[in-house]
Amino acid sequence: MSSSQLIRVAVAGASGYAGGEVLRLLAAHPFVEIGTLTAHASAGSSLGEVQPHLRSLAHRILEPTTPDTLAGHDVVVLGLPHGASGQVAAQLPDDVLVIDLGADHRLESAADWEQFYGSTHAGTWPYGMPELIHAEAPGAAATDLATAARQRDKLPGARRIAVPGCNVTAVTLGLQPGVAAGVVEPTDIVAVLANGYSGAGKALKPHLLASEALGSAQPYAVGGTHRHIPEIQQNLRAAGAPEVTISFTPTLVPMARGILATATAPLAQGADPEQVRAAWEAAYADEPFVHLLPEGQWPSTAMTLGANTALVQVAVDAAARRVVTVTAIDNLVKGTAGAAVQSMNLALGLRETAGLITEGVAP
Repeated sequence: MSSSQLIRVAVAGASGYAGGEVLRLLAAHPFVEIGTLTAHASAGSSLGEVQPHLRSLAHRILEPTTPDTLAGHDVVVLGLPHGASGQVAAQLPDDVLVIDLGADHRLESAADWEQFYGSTHAGTWPYGMPELIHAEAPGAAATDLATAARQRDKLPGARRIAVPGCNVTAVTLGLQPGVAAGVVEPTDIVAVLANGYSGAGKALKPHLLASEALGSAQPYAVGGTHRHIPEIQQNLRAAGAPEVTISFTPTLVPMARGILATATAPLAQGADPEQVRAAWEAAYADEPFVHLLPEGQWPSTAMTLGANTALVQVAVDAAARRVVTVTAIDNLVKGTAGAAVQSMNLALGLRETAGLITEGVAP
């Protein structure tokens, strides 16, 4: 598709956090015309009632989410609850680019889906993490991470795209260079995350009220129950791990958005600590949105606020013989909406960076 031709995009679930963030990015996209906006409970309301920060779109009326209201667009973005996207997508034409912000089409294994989500698997779509490294064979370390195959090679021409989970993005981007280079042991990964509340969505729940959440940190989905675990394992196997074992613990902290992921893994047998930083440098040297920070500078969520960046740092704990990575992202941008726009650009033959920024908002 020519970049001189405006792309008409509909957003289903425009009243939610993810849908609203997609609209914020698309409103500034040079090649996009925003089409129909839909919602469920908020249908009939103006967008300004539920997304008052989106001033250029505040007058738009939210319509019901039906195949008819979504018809006639080049792209349809689905910001719907888990389990709802498959039915809607099945009623859209094959030549429409459908981008699912939910989990319905991320997993390759139907068994994993049924175990963690408890429903019938809707099928697997091309995965919307352009930076995901693909090893030549399972368990094969990449000889040159700078030129290793990436998921972006599989996205041009795609008409169905599954956007990754936000926690998955942070942990995958933090660890995959070490897995691909063979310098970490992926069967003893420990990941602990600090998560902003927007990742839990807009639904009213007692533990998400300010009176419960302010001044408090709350773990959730502890003990191997979080739904993002099989997706992280899937990604690290793609990067070359023959087997992945991960202890994954997310924690809600009092901030609106952002993820700070600390992920560690043993230094691989025979690996030289000096090889570690070199692997991350090679993997991300030419990536527009994933940046390895200078030695000694550690990521913070504030650095990524509003930007489509993942900021990464890596170190070796020599006494414990573990590699330590810390990754910061904005869960609503690089973790969701930014990944959707980045993948849309690739699928349609546009500049990958179109409509996306790396400058955050501070203080």
